[in-house]
Amino acid sequence: MLRPRIIPCLLVHNKGLVKTVQFKDPKYVGDPLNAVKIFNEKEADELMLIDIDASVQGNDPDFDLIKNIASECRMPLCYGGGVKTIEQAQRIINLGAEKVAFSSALVEDPGLISKVGDVIGHQSVVGVIDVKKKGLFRKHEVYIHNAKKSTGLDPVKFSELLASKGIGEIVINSVDLDGEMKGYDFELIEKIKSKVNLPVTALGGAGSLEHIEKLIEKFGLIGAAAGSLFVFKGVYKAVLINYPNPEQKLEMIKSTFGSIVEKN
Repeated sequence: MLRPRIIPCLLVHNKGLVKTVQFKDPKYVGDPLNAVKIFNEKEADELMLIDIDASVQGNDPDFDLIKNIASECRMPLCYGGGVKTIEQAQRIINLGAEKVAFSSALVEDPGLISKVGDVIGHQSVVGVIDVKKKGLFRKHEVYIHNAKKSTGLDPVKFSELLASKGIGEIVINSVDLDGEMKGYDFELIEKIKSKVNLPVTALGGAGSLEHIEKLIEKFGLIGAAAGSLFVFKGVYKAVLINYPNPEQKLEMIKSTFGSIVEKN
């Protein structure tokens, strides 16, 4: 049975694991490989690993890091950061990742989706859309390069374009809510989910398991990704890798899927 996915999102900066607030001020929170080992033990549904340096600095993906993480990871792995070509995507899949995430490369060339999808499978091609509110009327807009560069694109229309090109999944990443731990941007998520018929993952804003539960209650089959929630603990944000246990996960999805969940 298809179920909602609860996904830790790990950000890599200078080869270390960090957490940002509105894509700024990266705070070191540990070693990526150690974090993966802990999420293995906690049986996370899936893992996103994003290198936040690569695209901004014009670097290629860190294939050594990907190899080390993939060899240790016992859950589906999605890698993003600096991926621009079919060859890079193929190499990442060959190293053991299940999905490859693209961001700025799709703004520059949406046609890359079909080319990459034909090689690694469209289900493995993920589009990460970083969205920020802009201007007096706080209109949603797509940004790239760690939200440093505005594209002028509307995220809903851009999502429709990616869907038309055969993208396998869309990750909606709210820049304004990143690290704020105040809850997801339901308005934006609803606008995009109503226009595309493919897997969608929400990222940015989760600060409690209740936020994830509300997301699942409202949208059903959705990916609930989070960073701060799974690396910090308590009001003082002590660094502690954590993840809901099986009973907590069951409770979060029972209100939406009811007895179907209990039978599986």
